[in-house]
Amino acid sequence: MSAVESKEIHQVVIGIGSNISPAENLISSLYLLGRLVPIEAVSSVWQTPALGSPGPDFLNAAALISTQLPIAELRNEILRPIENLLGRARTKDPNAPRTIDLDILIHDGQMLDQELWKFAHMGVPVAEILPTYTDPLSGDQAIVIAERLRKSSTIKKSSLELHRTSPTRDIV
Repeated sequence: MSAVESKEIHQVVIGIGSNISPAENLISSLYLLGRLVPIEAVSSVWQTPALGSPGPDFLNAAALISTQLPIAELRNEILRPIENLLGRARTKDPNAPRTIDLDILIHDGQMLDQELWKFAHMGVPVAEILPTYTDPLSGDQAIVIAERLRKSSTIKKSSLELHRTSPTRDIV
């Protein structure tokens, strides 16, 4: 059976981050994502300093979605087009400021980004929507790892809420 014929529903956690007009771009990206796939849960928004290069603070969140698309199609047909629509410019600097960054972190329980539990900007939002997810390497639950990350970083919860949001500008 080809991927197109598959009716299997995948549960996927998407990491969302921005440090260029971050509130506007997080809201817009979630709105666009929700028009294309069902969004099951959204974390709080978390603020962290830019890593690796100077720049404004990032706002970060995570969304749990359901989709029939395999990983490559989800990335190429949904996530990259949303990033492009919102003006994402890819540079040689992996830590450059960006309008939006949409990354597949977990797919059907499989951790795709091995850095997930190393950085608060990824781990803390994921733990909010999947608190009992167990890290296959350490055996620790996400909520325990997130608490360690919060204590060892400068992450702080933002007042921005992404639940039931609509875009702040014309994006279509």
